[in-house]
Amino acid sequence: MHEVGIANSILEAARSEMALHTGACLRRVTVRIGELAGVDPEALQFCFDALTRDTEFAALKLEIEVCPRKHRCLACGTEFIVADYDFRCNRCGEEKTRFMSGDQLELVSLEMEQYEPNTA
Repeated sequence: MHEVGIANSILEAARSEMALHTGACLRRVTVRIGELAGVDPEALQFCFDALTRDTEFAALKLEIEVCPRKHRCLACGTEFIVADYDFRCNRCGEEKTRFMSGDQLELVSLEMEQYEPNTA
């Protein structure tokens, strides 16, 4: 289950970023996973929850964006989502298309709150 390694890498990136922002509290981390990336979003969520339980990241939320497979028609330039392994352009019917996206695994954002010391 390589989702454990992915979840751990997400946490390592979060730790590195938090080291740059003393006093900040990390709230949410967002990742983008293509449907062809070979990552099970539910398994990733489970692993992330298991790794953060009873740690300084226990309140951290993992948001997962799943991206569909997209192709571009070489004839008309239309970008479209591939459904049911039908790679033909849904606009002109051309069979020659090029893969555009759907295999990504990206750390998209880290959302944190910065606490200022109270001087009152």
